[in-house]
Amino acid sequence: MIRINLLGVERKQARKASPSFDIGQRLTVACSLILVVAALGIGYWYWTLSESSARVDREIAAANTEAARLRSLLTEVQQFEARRAQLTQRVQLIEQLRGGQSVPVQLLDHISRSLPNMLWLTSMAQTGADLTIQGRSTTLIALSDFVGNLGTNPLLIKPIEIVNSEVEAVTAAAAPGQGGPPVETIRFTVKAKVAPRGRGAAPAGK
Repeated sequence: MIRINLLGVERKQARKASPSFDIGQRLTVACSLILVVAALGIGYWYWTLSESSARVDREIAAANTEAARLRSLLTEVQQFEARRAQLTQRVQLIEQLRGGQSVPVQLLDHISRSLPNMLWLTSMAQTGADLTIQGRSTTLIALSDFVGNLGTNPLLIKPIEIVNSEVEAVTAAAAPGQGGPPVETIRFTVKAKVAPRGRGAAPAGK
């Protein structure tokens, strides 16, 4: 009787099939590890890009804010320059007008600026170079100040003389700012000579 040992054959086949199964597992694990490493690498790369993008966005926002501030400052500087140019033109125009004033205009301006308190004028006349000023004052000090003020401008040639001064009573209507009964005032006459044109007349107000 012939016996065939089939069990041994099956065991040999099982031993032959076992190594191929181990290789498949190893490949699977290796592929899984590669995929995990690749996913981690991609995730880190994406996170790095996100951080860089956020930093760039912050820098752009800061740059826009600074640009807006600089534009505001530039606008203010331009407005200031335009305002300064306007003021410079006005000053130049005023100086030109002052320089172009005639001697009578400058003379009237100087006389009006020379009037002290408690003194007023009643008449003023010019004949050639001779200037005659008449008026009233409540005190001799005011009259003295008026004559001294007139001599501060080269439009008038010194000495400036008080040719007449006398005390007289005037009504309230004749004395501005005075009320009640008549008061005593000093009626005066002052004479001066007007400087010739081109003798270095000072600008009005000096």
